[in-house]
Amino acid sequence: MLESLIYILTAVIAIGIPVVYFLRERKKSARAVIVLQKAMERGLDEPVSLHPAIDPDQCMGTGACVQACPEKDVLGLINNRGALINPSHCIGHGMCEAACPLDAITLVFGTAKRGVDIPFVSGTFETNVPGIYIAGELGGMGLIRNAVKQGREAVEYIARNLPGGLPGSVLDLVIVGAGPAGIAAALQAKKEGLRFVALDQDDMGGTILTYPRRKLVMTQPVELPLYGTLKAREIQKEHLLEILTDVFARTGVQVTSGEKVEDIRRRNGHFEVNTPKSTYAAQRVLLSIGRRGSPRKLGVPGENSGKVTYRLLEPEQFRNMRLLVVGGGDSAVESALTLAGQPGNSVHISYRREAFFRLKEGNVTRLEAAVNSGAVTPLFNSEIKRIEPNAVHIEQEGRSITLPNDYVFVFAGGDLPAEFLKRVGVEVQRKFGQR
Repeated sequence: MLESLIYILTAVIAIGIPVVYFLRERKKSARAVIVLQKAMERGLDEPVSLHPAIDPDQCMGTGACVQACPEKDVLGLINNRGALINPSHCIGHGMCEAACPLDAITLVFGTAKRGVDIPFVSGTFETNVPGIYIAGELGGMGLIRNAVKQGREAVEYIARNLPGGLPGSVLDLVIVGAGPAGIAAALQAKKEGLRFVALDQDDMGGTILTYPRRKLVMTQPVELPLYGTLKAREIQKEHLLEILTDVFARTGVQVTSGEKVEDIRRRNGHFEVNTPKSTYAAQRVLLSIGRRGSPRKLGVPGENSGKVTYRLLEPEQFRNMRLLVVGGGDSAVESALTLAGQPGNSVHISYRREAFFRLKEGNVTRLEAAVNSGAVTPLFNSEIKRIEPNAVHIEQEGRSITLPNDYVFVFAGGDLPAEFLKRVGVEVQRKFGQR
């Protein structure tokens, strides 16, 4: 009797465990499919930067990639295979690739439908122009942690491979751009004992300076040379800029602000880096500039007036005003919401399409609440036709609209600094789901 009971219990366990596992995995798969369907319905099914491509023939559905991803609902298991279920939320951490035990994941740029222009960069960060390197956002690494890592590693490689025999007036390195990659590069250059300068057309912080106030800019710890680890898992824009100010004060590293590099030429065995203020001679050049280049203009009458701006730095300066935000991405929506939070403002947001696409989930929720409360008024299928001192003329689905207006904020994106790269000689490749 006892033996029969043991046999029955063993059989139940042997059958039950796989059944429970199967039902649990099917539930996970169904949930992942729903997340993916919602992303597709909202036009969020195309990743915007570096992202994982999963080979279904190699993937065994361990779920290691899902667990490793620090973002929520980016990866999931569908039919026991890894899948990108919230593509637009992927910001290129790369932890999924490292976690996969079967090498089924490759980090790529672009997709079959949407190409991304990326400068040619070798595994040592060198471009097709020997001696010119790229790190950070320009090379597709928009995530701060990854950009910092690239800036540090690029300078480590440069320091190990510097040629000798040049006069003392020639610097070892010129770093162009003082965003996250450029700052890390400057710190590493000082650590390596290099003779260098770091230049930026604006100020220390680079692209970070263009973010709206209180924007969350970091979600992972970051290691800075000569300074240590920034251990906080969530850091807003203002806090990060304060930290960077402290970094420069403690390390003595300096950035030359307000110097835009206009040209780089090879002469007499070294590079001449030209700005409107000076010419720097250097053995190596590291480009750590952003991808936006110059902000994209609307090309309408009145756009050159002082009331038009392409970034929002001090929202508290705008109160009791009639404001128009132009654009449909996260930057435009976040700025509209920030401006709507200031007392007495009337905020409209104009977008040329019929609905906002590729917005972060949090921005969607906040925007819906702001629209329902009347704090923000969206104008879909609309185009700006003329900007006047006290008004903006808009065309929306064949109708002409005149809005009383004090300021216009344009967030229409920016173009890769293609002309500068072409002048320097750096090749640009359009990648469709490629490494």
